Amino acid sequence: MPQLEQALDALAEVARRLGLDAHEARREGVVLSATVAEPASPTYRAAQDWARATGMADADDIAAANDAFISSASSGRKWRASPSALVTHLRATGTEAKEYADALVTVVEAASTLGTTNARVTANIIRAAEAQRSGATGSPAPGTRFDPALAPFQDPRILESLRLLHGPGAQAPALPAPSSGGPDADPTARHTGESADGTAASGQDVAVTEATTDAAADPEPERSVEELLGDLDAMIGLERVKREVHQQVAMLKVEARRDAAGLRNPDVTRHLVFVGNPGTGKTTVARMVSGIYRALGLLSKGHLVEVDRSELVAGYLGQTAIKTAEVCTRAAGGVLFIDEAYSLGGDQYGTEAIGTLVKEMEDRRDELVVIVAGYPDPMVVFIAQNPGLASRFKTTIDFADYTDDEVVDILGKLADGADYDVSPDAQEAFRAILAGTARNQSFGNGRFARNLLEEAIGRHAWRLQDIEEPTTEQLRLLLTEDFRPPETTDVDPSPAEVSAASGTSAAGATDLPDDTRLRGGPG
Repeated sequence: MPQLEQALDALAEVARRLGLDAHEARREGVVLSATVAEPASPTYRAAQDWARATGMADADDIAAANDAFISSASSGRKWRASPSALVTHLRATGTEAKEYADALVTVVEAASTLGTTNARVTANIIRAAEAQRSGATGSPAPGTRFDPALAPFQDPRILESLRLLHGPGAQAPALPAPSSGGPDADPTARHTGESADGTAASGQDVAVTEATTDAAADPEPERSVEELLGDLDAMIGLERVKREVHQQVAMLKVEARRDAAGLRNPDVTRHLVFVGNPGTGKTTVARMVSGIYRALGLLSKGHLVEVDRSELVAGYLGQTAIKTAEVCTRAAGGVLFIDEAYSLGGDQYGTEAIGTLVKEMEDRRDELVVIVAGYPDPMVVFIAQNPGLASRFKTTIDFADYTDDEVVDILGKLADGADYDVSPDAQEAFRAILAGTARNQSFGNGRFARNLLEEAIGRHAWRLQDIEEPTTEQLRLLLTEDFRPPETTDVDPSPAEVSAASGTSAAGATDLPDDTRLRGGPG
């Protein structure tokens, strides 16, 4: 029996003992294992291993296995950096959550057996394991911080993942304990998207966190509209977005003054559509918008609840309406952010979720703002498919891809925020890697900088493992050798091979592994 299958069975058993829905627990494990192993190489082999262990698709049908794998990975990406729904539920209800979180971490570790592991898979394992355990037990111990390079050496159970990557002789390097200073010193920084001093986190949203901030989180200090707009203006790039948000704020301020003067105002919807490729700061700006609306008095709480299809759609018709309504209740007083919203289209379950969402937006028009986000073209189709959506989403904000210079600036800001220095030669190496990377819809933008930095930090730590007393400069400095191009799937089967395995024509299966990454699938 595959290691992942055993871990999923154990997770379901723990869920039963704790009075949880075993099927829902298993679904969390299935999704989390896919999102952790998503960067494994080759993609189709990881998908086949995953399908074989989870039963989510026929492992011999490469196209079906890849489609199910990528869809599940997409729906669980936020759990790489935030606790799962059931971990959060157990923690919130006062139930002992540690046993369930430990079982979920075992599933995460088992995901390292899918395909061929690499530095990005290892980084995902480290982050996801830390997120589940921290979510179960509360904030990390005072004076500690989570760092991709140090986490595996603070938690011996994760060492096995590194041994898979570096060989059975891997040993933990002797690194000093993390300092208590710097922007990561406050453990809540990775859950709020903000640094300890309350300013916008270094880089963009994808460069720091994929976590959900909702009403259950610790309340953030009240901040003025000017402070929030200052954070927005300090973000790298996004000039068009900044102009649009400033214009929205100006309109809302004037609207309030007209109300005070006894003048009538047109009924202007506050719901927004964010369109753009991954890693362009959509989640961070959504969080800022929620704070701005609160500061303007339009929302009572101003919290952000981030969801995708999997958290709106249930397994049976009728249950989806209940599930969607519960999410809207949780978001009341704040902003509901629906990522890859177009994945709700195309079936009766998604249609039910959309219908419920439209009703909730009407019933809660004074206490709920909805922001939907995704790729530009699919979002146009999504909004047009329902008259209720088209009438409520009048404002679209376009998040353009970053230029090479902006991505390099994001790398520097991220490195500085984590107490690392990128040498000039290393920066040029990163720029060369960036220039040689295709700028298609799957390009990660800010996430590209984050991923390469995390991998560089891992190689930096490995490079220093035999130095007994490294200097502060050595501990900080990232060199050219620490940066390498992201691994490709050159060994994946050709379109003809995929079509032969799936029974489709070569023309219809062109570049299947990349195409499936762009489609929102069932959660």
